[in-house]
Amino acid sequence: MDLKYIYLLLFHIVVGACMYFIGFFPRAYFFIITIYFIGLIIVAPQKNKKIEVLKACAYLVGIEVLFRMTNGAIFYEASKYLVIVFILMGMFYNGISNRGYPYFIFLILLVPSIIVASMNIGFDSNFRTNVAFVLTGPVCLGLSALYCLDKKVSRSEILEILLYLALPIVALTTYLFIYSPSIKDTLSGTQSNYAASGGFGPNQVATMLGVGMFVFCVFIFLKSKNLLITIINCILFGAVSFRAIVTFSRGGVITAIMMIIAFMFFLYLKSHSRERFKIISSFSVFSLVLVFTWMYSTVQTEGLIENRYTNKDGAGREKKDVTTGRLDLFLGEIDGFTDNPFLGVGANGMKELRIERLGRGVVSHNEISRLLSEHGILGIIILLILIFTPLAFKAENPDNIFFYAFLCFWFATINHSAMRIAAPSFIYGLTLLYVFNEKRPVHRKRLIK
Repeated sequence: MDLKYIYLLLFHIVVGACMYFIGFFPRAYFFIITIYFIGLIIVAPQKNKKIEVLKACAYLVGIEVLFRMTNGAIFYEASKYLVIVFILMGMFYNGISNRGYPYFIFLILLVPSIIVASMNIGFDSNFRTNVAFVLTGPVCLGLSALYCLDKKVSRSEILEILLYLALPIVALTTYLFIYSPSIKDTLSGTQSNYAASGGFGPNQVATMLGVGMFVFCVFIFLKSKNLLITIINCILFGAVSFRAIVTFSRGGVITAIMMIIAFMFFLYLKSHSRERFKIISSFSVFSLVLVFTWMYSTVQTEGLIENRYTNKDGAGREKKDVTTGRLDLFLGEIDGFTDNPFLGVGANGMKELRIERLGRGVVSHNEISRLLSEHGILGIIILLILIFTPLAFKAENPDNIFFYAFLCFWFATINHSAMRIAAPSFIYGLTLLYVFNEKRPVHRKRLIK
């Protein structure tokens, strides 16, 4: 098993390098993995289809940003659509829980925003692309939640799903090291660093690297069975964390830290006294890696990263707006809700209003304010469903030590990055899995008569 893990990591390091050096490789790899996962789901035995579906979704979620920055996918939102296709295949083979009615209601409540948008924008290509852009994320979330609800998986299976989520992030990290090996050459202040983010949106890159930070932290605690694997996981955690930090996009890193804290707290709480000593030992190693990574990042950014996280500019002066303009967007969308409280302004309606008023369409970073402004009172009902349904389910599933980390990722990410990528939708679905711990086999000596 250790050798398989090492081979998979090496393979994805090679994939990351090929993404950079071979022009046609990203598009070819997109088609290869699409065909591979569809075929794998179809031919898998019935008892394994559930896990194969979740692994396929996890992999597409993990590689989405890398495909976007290399133009590997056939269109920008392709990964979200593929996740939806895999989920629908899973529903066909495995069905859904009869307790999923809250998410049926959630999906139905999205429809009025389409009708309102059609009246404001009109039925044309602009309407189709605008509505699809803002609704693919929520639809992906609703279907993921419907599929995952009440599905039983073991802790080892959750770790396998997380592995498939993390492997593409290894490729992404490799690509970033090749794209900008010297961080000092990319420095231009304390704003988000596109050059250190592969020339792509730092917010999305940092969000996925933050997921990688969480997964490799989990592996340090739960999948490091020997010294070699412990060292590998620590190196991977340090490398992914470093690249996340130097994007200068704080949201993904802070979200990762929140996930890690939630995970470690419940891991310790649910562990037996004999296991807690091992957890404390792993935490000591993890803390050293984290401190070293931050110190190295500070040196490489010549202290600018400290200014960024203390809300100062390159000269060390305090910035007035810690939200970098996002508070104005948030307040503008709250105004949109108060002006149109019943059905809102329609899907992507706030962007259209900004084009009319400001001459440019600025996309929201906050899914909560977007739901309120574009869906009105229905947006409040949607939020209540999304927050309280998993919390009610958690009472029946006390052994899921990942629950609050997953829920934390969804809530924090939609507040700083909305639902630009598929990750918050799919990871929200993972909160609804029924996780059980495998019973250790009991070996009994045979009585010799």
